[in-house]
Amino acid sequence: MTETKERPLELPDGSDLTERERRVLEAVVRIYVDTAEPAGSRTVVRQFELGVSPATVRNTMSDLEEKGYLLHPHASAGRVPSDLAYRIYVNHLMRPSALSEQEKDQIASALDEVGSTPVERLVRQAIQALGLLSQELGVAAAPRLEGAVLDRLDLMKVSSTKVLLVAQIRSGFVRTVYVDLPCEVPEDTLVTLTLILNERLAGLNLSEIRESVADRMRDAAPGDDPAAEEILNIFVQSGPEIFDWPEMQASEIHLGNASVLASQPEFTSGERLKGLLQLTERRDLLSSVLGGRTHPGGLQITIGGENPSEELSDFTLVTAGYRVGGLKGVIGVIGPTRMPYEKVIAIVEHTSSLVNRILK
Repeated sequence: MTETKERPLELPDGSDLTERERRVLEAVVRIYVDTAEPAGSRTVVRQFELGVSPATVRNTMSDLEEKGYLLHPHASAGRVPSDLAYRIYVNHLMRPSALSEQEKDQIASALDEVGSTPVERLVRQAIQALGLLSQELGVAAAPRLEGAVLDRLDLMKVSSTKVLLVAQIRSGFVRTVYVDLPCEVPEDTLVTLTLILNERLAGLNLSEIRESVADRMRDAAPGDDPAAEEILNIFVQSGPEIFDWPEMQASEIHLGNASVLASQPEFTSGERLKGLLQLTERRDLLSSVLGGRTHPGGLQITIGGENPSEELSDFTLVTAGYRVGGLKGVIGVIGPTRMPYEKVIAIVEHTSSLVNRILK
């Protein structure tokens, strides 16, 4: 069977637009983003100095509608932007926006509170700050851990027949797994087991460990310690399952507070709000979409129908990459296609840059 490859998205360049059409299109986008109401010709003339009459603007809006840039909602005299219009606006019409010093301080303050705690907490704090400032849903995908290198393992006694396996990963992550034991294990046996596990597994990446842990532990010699030998047999028999963590194969998803989106006009209807809540529950979908994003030029912005899933056809994703050692994660926001792109882009760029700086 031939493998199919996804074709790169061909984005429009607006070369079919006249100068007047570009100016009217920009006006409609800006009005709709600010008000969530369809833009009429008189409103465009009143708010933007285009030097033409409302009738001329109305004709231009009709031309833009025919070209697919504007939509004409039922029972409304005004127009709203299509996904194509937002794309032209983002790529060619909008003016770069800079964050105020107060906004920069707000983001820095949120991340300063993290201190030297693990990477995941830093990312969670970052998406909370993103959501508050942008009024969109902050989202992040943790790096896939398949290629992460194990620094060390520790065994901590939880009860007479249960221990906690603590895996410290070189890129700053910590993972814990409970392991049930067939018998009570003395503390000195745990020390012996910890030494053997680190001798055999530390310095390997997690994929190697999962695939070879049984073979690596099979000839380990715990000495005259039957309890240690019995527990090592558990790692021989169940090692691949113990080290088979969901985030190794898929990106673990972190979400901010969805209530900031629920207050926006797009989600005043029950159906739209229900769709938003269902989206936040689709961790598998978000993991697949965010885990597959690339950021060769810094940010990646996908608008409405540009997204690879129908469930995201009413949303825009603005994301950037961050690095933890040799691993790559994704951070950004999800919001309705009607979003203040200049502000959102500036917030995501600044936050991701600050996260990368801290992680270095």
